[in-house]
Amino acid sequence: MTILPPLREVIAAHGLSATKALGQNFLLDEQLLSRIAAIVGDLTDRAVLEIGPGPGGLTRAALRAGARVTAIEMDRRCVPALAQLAEAFPGKLTVVEGDATTIDHDALLGEPYAILANLPYNVGTPLFTGWLGGETWPPRWTSLTLMFQQEVAQRIVAQPDTDAYGRLAVLAQWRSTPRLALKVHRSAFTPPPKVMSAIVHVIPTEQPAGVKAKVLERLTAAAFGQRRKMLRQSLKGMPGALAALEQLGIEPQRRAETLSVAEFVNIARVLTG
Repeated sequence: MTILPPLREVIAAHGLSATKALGQNFLLDEQLLSRIAAIVGDLTDRAVLEIGPGPGGLTRAALRAGARVTAIEMDRRCVPALAQLAEAFPGKLTVVEGDATTIDHDALLGEPYAILANLPYNVGTPLFTGWLGGETWPPRWTSLTLMFQQEVAQRIVAQPDTDAYGRLAVLAQWRSTPRLALKVHRSAFTPPPKVMSAIVHVIPTEQPAGVKAKVLERLTAAAFGQRRKMLRQSLKGMPGALAALEQLGIEPQRRAETLSVAEFVNIARVLTG
């Protein structure tokens, strides 16, 4: 195994510090980082996309597990540390400077890939919904293994009739299977964030027939945009939605959080026509 300096030494040598503006919190516990990388499964010679590697803690765990990593980092202060890591694993790490929200990940990787990331808090949800969206399914990514604030992670795996259940749960569950794989205490980070974190692991599944992703996205945006209101009120601005409820025998007096993922899919199927 390649011998690398402790992450604290890497951070000190390059004068790095987590920046609040970039939503950074560094993980330095290498045993924990190895456990996170292992959630993906066997990484031997697998293509992995990492977002926001920072000083490279999770990156080195994936590389040690045999992965070929492409890491997107917009904080150029971290690039020298990542360059040293690339030297330690010749041909295994590609570092791309840039904003992950504006880069075409499929084009960048050019092959099926797993996504593994301790996501910066300020871009985690937009990236996640982007990976879940689009009409092309199954996606080029084979799995998502992502660190979120625990509250966000719970929203992703939530079930109907719970406070956490909402649009994010429906979008995550209608054609993929998410699970909360690991809870991470705030003390594991440098600096410690104010909230607890958790790892969510997502595997794409077969897409239900006759449903367009854009229709479901619009439907859930309308339904949960006014989640405390009855469906007859929250969906009245969406053409055909109330008629779809009647056709399916769904009571318009119900609220969005009481509908199952399957019921949202059925409404979207009627609206897709």
